Amino acid sequence: MALTPEQLNQIDYSNAIDEKRNQYNLIMETRRAKIEFIRMARETLIENARNKPVSDREVTAEEIINFAAALEKFID
Repeated sequence: MALTPEQLNQIDYSNAIDEKRNQYNLIMETRRAKIEFIRMARETLIENARNKPVSDREVTAEEIINFAAALEKFID
């Protein structure tokens, strides 16, 4: 049994919607992963800073970003 042109169009439309949804989900998952890398980097650097003298405990945003990038690179 062959599909009608209307049914084929509906299938194509449904596939296009699914493809867009999958692309969006991939983008959002990538963002969530990056946020998690930043969170892990921040927590790790702050915890490691506790072993330093009080005057040296400052953790900068640049250090967090660099460490998060290293984590991301390691995972990939």
